[in-house]
This record gives sequence, C-alpha cells and structure tokens, in this order.
Amino acid sequence: MNEIRLLLADDHPVVRAGLRAVLETEPGLVVVAEAATAEAAVARAAGGDVDVVLMDLRFGTGMTGAEATAAITARPGAPRVLVVTTYDTDADILPAIQAGATGYLLKDALPEDLAAAVRTAAAGRTTLAPAVADRLLDRMRRPDVAVTRREIEVLALVADGLSNRAIAERLHLTEGTVKSHLARCYTKLGVDSRTAAVAAATDLGLIRR
Repeated sequence: MNEIRLLLADDHPVVRAGLRAVLETEPGLVVVAEAATAEAAVARAAGGDVDVVLMDLRFGTGMTGAEATAAITARPGAPRVLVVTTYDTDADILPAIQAGATGYLLKDALPEDLAAAVRTAAAGRTTLAPAVADRLLDRMRRPDVAVTRREIEVLALVADGLSNRAIAERLHLTEGTVKSHLARCYTKLGVDSRTAAVAAATDLGLIRR
C-alpha cells in the first residue's frame, strides 16, 4: 500500500500536534511537514512530496486558508486539500469549496472519520461534515439567495463601513460595478438598504460580524 503523505497547515501548534498524533497511528498515513502560516503551506505544498494538505481556514495574519487552497490547487499535479476547521458558516464554507477544497471537516470529527476523510481526499473524492453538507444543500434549495462570492466580498466590505468608491478601489472594480453587485444583493436578500443587506447576510451566515 502506498503511503499517503500529509502536510498539516494550522497556526496552533497544539492542533498540529493533535492531528499528527491521530493520523500517524493510522496505517499508510505519514505527516511529512507542518506549516504555521497559509503562505508557508502554499510554498511547502509545491514541493511535490505531499498528497493531501489538511488546511485550517483562519490564520492570525496574512493569507487565509481559502486563499491558500486556491493557490495550491491552481498548480498542475497539486495535492488535494482537506479543510479541517472549527468554522461551519456559509462565509467560511463557500470560499473554501469554490477555492478547490476536496473536503471540509470540522475539528470535532472522530479520529476514524478524520482518517477516512484523508484517504477519501487522497483518492480525489469529496468528504463533507454533515453540518457542512446540510448547509450546501440548503443553499441549493434556495436559489433566490445564491449570493455569489464577489457579492459576499462586497457585502463584507459594506459591513466594515466602506463606501462604494472605497470598495471599488479595494476590489479593483468600477464604482458602477459595485452598485450593480449591491443591487443584486438587495434583490436576492429581499432588502432595500445597505444596513438591511448586512443584517440579512449576517443572519444567513454569509458574512461574519
């Protein structure tokens, strides 16, 4: 049986140690590297000797786990990325899945479920935590609230208090494009103001406050 080589990407040393302890008791799984930042994970994943990256979503500063996932999976012959995190909101799940994550597991998963998810990811198949699968299915059943990733980015900046002009500069868009994104958000969320859009998006878990 070929070994499945793992990279653990998490900014908490205790979490990495815990993952290593669980995974290295499993036959055929070997941890070849650890990364304390998303940037380090991207660099290490390019080494060619990693099959699966276990990726947290939030690091203290710099690149996010979703951004790192996109950077890793964009390369030819890239390792699979299995998100292992404590966060299960749409604002976390959707960017990670859209970035190319093969699976999404929560940190309260049982050790045997974690090991199974790693093997599933290595085989190129998807594993989703039940709560994550439920959220994705719920969104599919509500196409009227299928807010796009860009619209979520705009709403998050509105929530931070930025003007349309400032949002346009931040996202390298025209001010008119930002207004169009907001108009579509209002329609999808059934609201008629910036404040109401932020409140509705927060309630739906699309953005964090």
